[in-house]
Amino acid sequence: MVSPKGRKVGEVVLDDSIFGVEPNIGVMHQVVTAQLAARRAGTHSTKGRAEVAGGGAKPWRQKGTGRARHGSIRSPQWRGGGAAHGPKPRDYRQRTPKKMKRLALASALSDRARAGSVIVVDRWSFDGPRTRDAVEALNAIGAEGKVLVVLGDGDSDAQKSFRNLPPVHCLHQRELNTYDVLNSDVVVFTSETLPTVSGAAAPADDNSSGSESSQDGDGDA
Repeated sequence: MVSPKGRKVGEVVLDDSIFGVEPNIGVMHQVVTAQLAARRAGTHSTKGRAEVAGGGAKPWRQKGTGRARHGSIRSPQWRGGGAAHGPKPRDYRQRTPKKMKRLALASALSDRARAGSVIVVDRWSFDGPRTRDAVEALNAIGAEGKVLVVLGDGDSDAQKSFRNLPPVHCLHQRELNTYDVLNSDVVVFTSETLPTVSGAAAPADDNSSGSESSQDGDGDA
C-alpha cells in the first residue's frame, strides 16, 4: 500500500477469493457481452409497407400492360416503399446470474492482479479539486495507460480532480464491473474500496457502466 506521494505506508493482503482465482474467459466474455448489450437504446425503427404513406391504388391493371404485376407502390421493391424485415424497437438486455457476474469480476480482478496492475492507495488526501494534484499522484504511484480509479463515499475531491484526465475513468465502489476492469491497464483502489468477500465485491448490474467518466459500453499492491 502506498500514499498519493508514492511512499510505501504499509502492507495489504489481497483476498484470494477475489484476486487469486483462475480467470474464466468464457464467463467474462458472456458478462461483458451482456453488459454492452444492456447499454443499447434499442430505439431503432423502420416503417413497413403498411406504415408508409401512399400506395392505396393499384399502380396499373393486373394484365395486358407487359409489365410486372404490382399491387402497391409502397411495397419494398419500390423506391420510397417500406423496409422488408427492418429493425423495430426492442430490449437488448440479457439475464445474467449473480454468481456468473461475481465470477467474471473476480476473474477480471485476478487477471489484473496477476499482471501486477492493481495498486492500493491508503487514501486520497487532496486539499481540494485540482487536476494537477491528480496527475502528480498518478505519476507518483506509477499508474500509466488507461487507469480505473475506484472511489468511496468521501472521495468527492478526488473524483473532481481525476475527471478531467482522458485516460482516467472513475467509478464508485458499488459500480465496479467486469467491463471497466478489463478495459483498463491499471486498477487503483483505496484501503476503503478494496474488495473483500464481506465488503465491496458485489458487481454492478449489467446495464451499469459506471456513472462517472472523465471522457466517454482484473498483484500485489
